[in-house]
Amino acid sequence: MKRESRSDVRRLSHYRAEGGVQMVDVSAKPVTARTARARGFVRIGKAALAAIRAHKVPKGDPLEIARIAGIAAAKRTSELIPLCHPLPLTHVDVSTRLRHNGVEIEARATTSAQTGVEMEALTAAAVAALTVYDMAKALDREMEITAIHLLEKTGGTRGDYRRAQGAPRGRRTPLAGRSKVR
Repeated sequence: MKRESRSDVRRLSHYRAEGGVQMVDVSAKPVTARTARARGFVRIGKAALAAIRAHKVPKGDPLEIARIAGIAAAKRTSELIPLCHPLPLTHVDVSTRLRHNGVEIEARATTSAQTGVEMEALTAAAVAALTVYDMAKALDREMEITAIHLLEKTGGTRGDYRRAQGAPRGRRTPLAGRSKVR
């Protein structure tokens, strides 16, 4: 991977003039309503998935505990990600859905702030997935956490974004009538 030159680094707002990292100053940005949705997946073997469906997991209901863990994690994102701004979250929701080969997790975060809420939604999905793993690890040590990604975000000066259905990594699709994500 190509290392960025000093001139490239100076154009990025996460870098100081001398090249060190910094928290971005968002004080000049307007407060706007912002939302983000993220998804993750925990691939689980048939026997462990059957135990989850039958509510026979020794530690309790992994889906409900994961939901609560995801909400709690979203509220602490700035403590976990070093340069994230603390945000006044107005709503966080995490849902879990049993699938034929695992658990699908979807997280939604909402705020009115000067910066986006994507990291909060992604953190909620990731921690919920880790919680499903923790709750069911006695039944299946080969579980796999996969596909943690941003589904969509709204608000902000860069415009709205929605991931294309089945999009390969890195492909972006702006919402109709909105500015493109750069």
